Amino acid sequence: MTQMPTTKHRLGLRSVAFLLALCTLPALPASAQQPLTPLKVGISDAVNTVLPFWMAQAGGFFAANGLEVELVNTGGGSRGAQEVQAGKLDIMHVGLSSVVRINRSGGDLRLVASMSNVIRFTFFSGEGVKTAADLKGGVVGVSTFGSESDSTVTLALERLKLTRADITLKEYGGSAQRLAALKSGEIKATAINEPVASLAREQAVNVLVDLLPEQIPWLFSGVVIRRSDLRARPGVIGRFLKAAIEGNHLGLTNEKLAKEVLAKELKLTDSRIIDISYTDFKLQTPRNMESSIKGAENVIAQIGGEGSTRVEDYVDPTLTGTLRDGGFFNVMERKYSAR
Repeated sequence: MTQMPTTKHRLGLRSVAFLLALCTLPALPASAQQPLTPLKVGISDAVNTVLPFWMAQAGGFFAANGLEVELVNTGGGSRGAQEVQAGKLDIMHVGLSSVVRINRSGGDLRLVASMSNVIRFTFFSGEGVKTAADLKGGVVGVSTFGSESDSTVTLALERLKLTRADITLKEYGGSAQRLAALKSGEIKATAINEPVASLAREQAVNVLVDLLPEQIPWLFSGVVIRRSDLRARPGVIGRFLKAAIEGNHLGLTNEKLAKEVLAKELKLTDSRIIDISYTDFKLQTPRNMESSIKGAENVIAQIGGEGSTRVEDYVDPTLTGTLRDGGFFNVMERKYSAR
């Protein structure tokens, strides 16, 4: 998948040199470490795209990089992105749709790394809703307005030859809440990803449109920060990315531990659902969390409307580019290739 070019000049030569040095520094022993820097990090929902963060915690990579990370479930991506813009969160696990909408309303966020470069949603429908005609005029649930579950509804409706004017959108929170609303008849359809998508299939919930097999390029889930932090704290954000990328490598190469972490964090006991969630993660996650240009372009085009259509106004690949050019990705490949 095509990746965004490196743009080191945005951070300034001193910041780039500092980050390059960071790439090859080994973790300090606990006794030699300075006090940990606290970071409050939001996640949009308990879903398998969060696994790099959870694995970084399990592997002790945040602490090894001098960070004390608190993960907070915001119950929706756009809500969390707004909290980042307001300074209530340092970092958010969220797709590009929220960044585009907030920046066009006067915000200044940037997606700096990706945990999924394709759409991961399946569009499920409730009892008696088997066709476009059955769905027309009904309520469709999304996590929050402006989130990926909101933006990708448009794509699912297009497959059904419907538009957003043909349905009513309502916010229902995370995937589990949306599935419950679907089964109770409160809503007629909703877009859900793993692991709740597999639970829905197991419960014989009808699949109206499955977007996952299409592998549509999309910045579905990423690391989002304020642009001011990219300028003021590149070292802190860079260390966070180092830990998360190593967590990603650990998740990809240590299947047993990754499944144990997924089971714990997603509160799963069904081994089959755990297996599906892990396989989905392994197939879809970009190994070094680099962002797709085409994915960014598709999100911007899908949202449409007025405002900038320039990818650089929403996505900044400086940090991942610096880590790549500084040799950190090669270090990760050597460390985890034998596993």
